[in-house]
Amino acid sequence: MRPTASALLALAGQSYAGLIRMGCSQLNIQRIDPLVTPGVAPSPHMHQLIGGNSLNITMDPSNHDLPSLSMCTSCQAVDDFSNYWTALAPLGFEGQTGGMTVYYMTGQLADLNQTNKATAFKPGFRMFVGDINARTLEEALPYRQLTFTCLEEMSTRWPETKYLPTKPCPAGIMANVRFPTCWDGVNLDSPNHMDHVSYPESGTFESQGPCPSTHPVRLPQLMYEVVFDTKPFNDPADWPEDGSQPFVWSFSDKTGYGTHGDYVFGWKDDALQKIIDERCYVDCKTMKTQSIEQMKACTLEPQVVEDIDGCKSRSQIVPHRDPVVVPQLN
Repeated sequence: MRPTASALLALAGQSYAGLIRMGCSQLNIQRIDPLVTPGVAPSPHMHQLIGGNSLNITMDPSNHDLPSLSMCTSCQAVDDFSNYWTALAPLGFEGQTGGMTVYYMTGQLADLNQTNKATAFKPGFRMFVGDINARTLEEALPYRQLTFTCLEEMSTRWPETKYLPTKPCPAGIMANVRFPTCWDGVNLDSPNHMDHVSYPESGTFESQGPCPSTHPVRLPQLMYEVVFDTKPFNDPADWPEDGSQPFVWSFSDKTGYGTHGDYVFGWKDDALQKIIDERCYVDCKTMKTQSIEQMKACTLEPQVVEDIDGCKSRSQIVPHRDPVVVPQLN
């Protein structure tokens, strides 16, 4: 499955020594969070769940072999049984069911002869980025590469803002979730799922910012592009008269500063490291792929049954009961 023209336009003017890009479809939508609130069912808010279909409510951290537990993956790379989850997003770039576009950027911007090598995540590796309670720019600044893009069209990638867009967006709103790219080299996780990783000491991964001495191992930059279909609310007459924007996350964030993402590594054997070492650009010879239809066929039965207004209902089929306070982003 080759990238579309619009996907390549999204990276116009940028050159990477290595760029893995793939679409991922939804496994399902339900109210669980096996990283932040493992075992809690239902969890405080709903997620779209993506990747290997071994994902479950608890995700035992002692079991590192996700490939052996999964029967399929909803991502393009057939060796990727990792799990990715974010707030619910109904749009997919290339025909997948909801989901997101996932990037592993393995080389810095505009340096095709770069010698710095990214080290693939290790079995058992997990991380979280963001602060669900952030409501100010100051609180969101530690997560300096969590942003939004107001899509004029699906190929729009600039400008980015830390806050939710303050004007109608013709093609929807995209959340850009970039994870830290430096690892302490020891811990596969940490109590808050963040302390074992770090952003570069200065600059960004793309500008070849150095890793701090406490986190010396350079990781690929993992990035999610998640599109929210806000087009039904593009009539300016539907927007507040005071000039504020009308959207709110289901965890009561009207600013967008609380955006976040979760990741559990699960690539098979050394498949990811081989792709990284190839230093390919999108069309990676060492990445085995599957079709969109095969991605969409990989699903997961919901594990949470909720009592809503006296009716037993699986959370997969009622995504709009809690996430939407019109209009609302989950």
